[in-house]
Amino acid sequence: MLSDFQVTIPELGTIRAEHVPYVVLTSNRTREIGDALRRRCLYLYIEHPTLEKEVRILRARVPQAGERLSNEIARFMAALRRRRLSKAPGVAETIDWAQALLRLHQEHLDRETVEATLGCVLKDHHDLRELSGGDLEAVLAEATAG
Repeated sequence: MLSDFQVTIPELGTIRAEHVPYVVLTSNRTREIGDALRRRCLYLYIEHPTLEKEVRILRARVPQAGERLSNEIARFMAALRRRRLSKAPGVAETIDWAQALLRLHQEHLDRETVEATLGCVLKDHHDLRELSGGDLEAVLAEATAG
């Protein structure tokens, strides 16, 4: 229980904090945080990274992706986030997608592979359906133009 600065884990028993802990709550806007809890919190909204920063994150977390693929992925994600999506993909999806593309031995983005792997990036079936139409061509063209 947070108010008692302890947590009980069935396999480990009760663990008590030696010092008053800082507690970080994340929601990713997936569920509403109640007013009572919100009043007790400091709120911080973190924007998606810039294109340059996302490339640096990719190069650090998935160095095998190479410069071209990392740039194309980051541009694709930036283009996606400018669309009206129910759930814009985050950096975790960017990293997961890069790893999946590497397992498929991809060195650059192509329509067939992007279509086959969009589930790594988009987690809402409406978003998947929307993008699989002509919009995918526009996003892919934007990503591979640089």
